[in-house]
Amino acid sequence: MVAIVNYIRESFEELQKNVSWTPREELQRLVAIVLVFSVLFSLAIWGADTILSSIVQSYFKLING
Repeated sequence: MVAIVNYIRESFEELQKNVSWTPREELQRLVAIVLVFSVLFSLAIWGADTILSSIVQSYFKLING
């Protein structure tokens, strides 16, 4: 049990002292960029899905008469 507590304590110390964190302003800017591209990508997938769904539906109507 002592080994686990020491491991956790040392991990927190390493996170505080040795890890270089991204500045808050840059982090906010990068998060905004990721959100914008995620929305654009999801809209592109939605559009492609809608178009392909229409094509497949038309194809089945053509086959089945």
